[in-house]
Amino acid sequence: MKAMLRTILVIDDEANMRHMLGALLAKQGYKVDVAANGAEGLEWMNRAQYDFVLCDLRMPIMDGLAFLERVRNHGWEATVIMMSAYGTIDQAIETVKQGAYDYISKPFKLEEILLVLRKAEERERLRLENRQLKERIEAIDNQRAFGGLVGKSKAMQDIFRLAEKVAPHHTTVLITGESGTGKELVAKGIHAAGKGGEAPFVAVNCGSIPAQLLESEFFGYVKGAFTGADRDKKGLFEEADQGTLFLDEIGELSLDLQVKLLRVLQEGEVRRVGAVQSSKVAVRVLAATNKELAALVDQGRFREDLYYRLNVLNIHIPPLRQRMEDMVLLCRFIVRKCTARLGIDMQDIAPAAMELLMRHDWPGNVRELENVLERALILTDKHIILPQHLPEQLGGRPERRRIDDLLGTYSLKQAKVIMEKQLISRAMEATGGNKSKAAHLLELSYPALLAKLKEYEW
Repeated sequence: MKAMLRTILVIDDEANMRHMLGALLAKQGYKVDVAANGAEGLEWMNRAQYDFVLCDLRMPIMDGLAFLERVRNHGWEATVIMMSAYGTIDQAIETVKQGAYDYISKPFKLEEILLVLRKAEERERLRLENRQLKERIEAIDNQRAFGGLVGKSKAMQDIFRLAEKVAPHHTTVLITGESGTGKELVAKGIHAAGKGGEAPFVAVNCGSIPAQLLESEFFGYVKGAFTGADRDKKGLFEEADQGTLFLDEIGELSLDLQVKLLRVLQEGEVRRVGAVQSSKVAVRVLAATNKELAALVDQGRFREDLYYRLNVLNIHIPPLRQRMEDMVLLCRFIVRKCTARLGIDMQDIAPAAMELLMRHDWPGNVRELENVLERALILTDKHIILPQHLPEQLGGRPERRRIDDLLGTYSLKQAKVIMEKQLISRAMEATGGNKSKAAHLLELSYPALLAKLKEYEW
């Protein structure tokens, strides 16, 4: 297949310069168009797509900086290279600040133009490769995700497949797992994959509503049904009509309410408190619990018929400590989500910090991990999460210690050596031995760090 020609727009008010550049660049294999000023250049930009633009700085009607501003505001991706016979260093810096890729002073040799273009082509190639790499990573991540959950472990992949299979079918699902494992996220994923965003998703924690209010919350009430009922009110089932009702902590329901819930599941109709007639609802019920419902059935605290009605299909989410192979993927996902929300520029988690995260048992599961990473993101000021940004219970070192405890000396000379060794050691540990990254953390030049490592026999 023949490679596509690279396209260039030359903008210059001098006809001789337009003609010369057009002829020379065409001989180099470029497809060239020319314009006499910035306004004419914008007309060309509206008609065609260009890889590069060579633009003079001083022109009548519209000069180079005005043209550059319009290009930037429009969002065109062409690489703009500015030219001028009256250039100064300040002017060159200003054009680059305004979005130009480079600046060339006139008069120039053809080799200079070609060198700048080759550098620009290399930059574009790298940008394209980076974009394609990001797209491939996102595609891989999407294969390892369901709703708001991520995981590459076999346990999580099995959950994703099961949830995707059950999503299109109007059946009840019982989601079990420890607190913080992401049961509601599974429910939202099933709802989104089955009903889509247009149908209502209503979530309620059965343990957070006082028992005397649960019936009116679930089924609604009519005006005058009880003191304070000054209007008709829909219940959660009616609010979720044609959609999904997610009942979290289902094991907290009283036996009386369990009977009424079973009737709704069997008959598909609800009766508001104080009403004489029932009304039909089409609601998919997803329930979740961190308790053993079968044990509650044996204890007489949960109805057996309701248990089997809810447990048509069970999805059990394992605790985080049982799927530590998901930790790196989870951390990357959480950090990306938190940095977007907090507006923080984040680059990486240091290997030493990741090792501490991998060692922890995570009794609070993914919810605890999210809290730990958000705290670390707020504390870090080097765009990298280090061990000292983690809580002490994870093995993170406290930020403040008594100076004599840390150094074991009052000598300034000895303290300087001890502090340098400690900081270099921490930086090398945090970067997994990467000297370039360690030098960046220490704010040293690379040669200076090598000298220090040799001096301290690292």
